[in-house]
Amino acid sequence: MAHLPLKVGLTGGIAGGKTTVSHLFAQLGVPIIDADTIAHALVAPGQPVLELISQTFGADIILPNGQLNRTQLRQRVFADAKQRQALEAILHPKVFQVIQQQLNQLPNIPYCVLSIPLLLETQRMDLVERILVVDCPPHIQRQRLIEHRGLSFEEIEQIFSVQVSREVRLAIANDVIYNESSLDNLQQQVLKLHQQYLNQQHCSCQ
Repeated sequence: MAHLPLKVGLTGGIAGGKTTVSHLFAQLGVPIIDADTIAHALVAPGQPVLELISQTFGADIILPNGQLNRTQLRQRVFADAKQRQALEAILHPKVFQVIQQQLNQLPNIPYCVLSIPLLLETQRMDLVERILVVDCPPHIQRQRLIEHRGLSFEEIEQIFSVQVSREVRLAIANDVIYNESSLDNLQQQVLKLHQQYLNQQHCSCQ
């Protein structure tokens, strides 16, 4: 009989505050498995996935320093559904493979957080026992994308169009963190959920 950690899937819309929430859980000593971090590592210079992306999208998708031209790739995949599907077919299986490897290496702990922005879009809810949604009003998301990432209105709407709606996320959520006021308020919500997850006994046979 082995104790398996409770797996909490952290998700939410773009620029909703998932990274901040992840950091708050990490500060409490909770292991974080982050799909975005994994994806970044997979497309680092010299990695097979980057070579495959280059072969699929053309050598101009690679910058002179060998790094992926993320801006150009983002613009291309959000403007063309077929290109987006081609990228997802390359990247998603590899990301989920690494997620599983990291899960297998976890020590004996009460729970872990799997930060997967596209958890619902990729239909991988089977990976987690609870879904934690970071909710943020769309107008705040749009404001952050313009101010912090310099995206155009058109780019923002393209991104919103391929993500599940706020209503769908909230309907499927087991837990919700509302990110619309202060960092202190966010910390209080994380602390409350941290205690809740610690109290949940999750035992299973391996």
